[in-house]
Amino acid sequence: METQRQWTDKAVARSTPALMGLFSIVCLMALRLISTGKELIPQTTAWYQKQEVTFSDVLTFVRRYIWADKYVKSTHNNGYVLFPVQKWEAILDILAMAA
Repeated sequence: METQRQWTDKAVARSTPALMGLFSIVCLMALRLISTGKELIPQTTAWYQKQEVTFSDVLTFVRRYIWADKYVKSTHNNGYVLFPVQKWEAILDILAMAA
């Protein structure tokens, strides 16, 4: 865990448990998604190759699933598609990594 902006004991006592709770929730959500057959792959770039999954990858994985569930399914319900589904999936991938 990184150093927090707040340096007072009370501020640290408030924010640290919240961060640990959020970390736990994201990890549990990822575990549930993996158990349903979703695959968690480490994100790599041309200049940085990873062999192991990091929390950043887990956060991207969960964020992308939430957005896909919310927005991709909604495009099928009303028949209106602004982008082709394949392009929308690619946009979700990029946004989930950048957010």
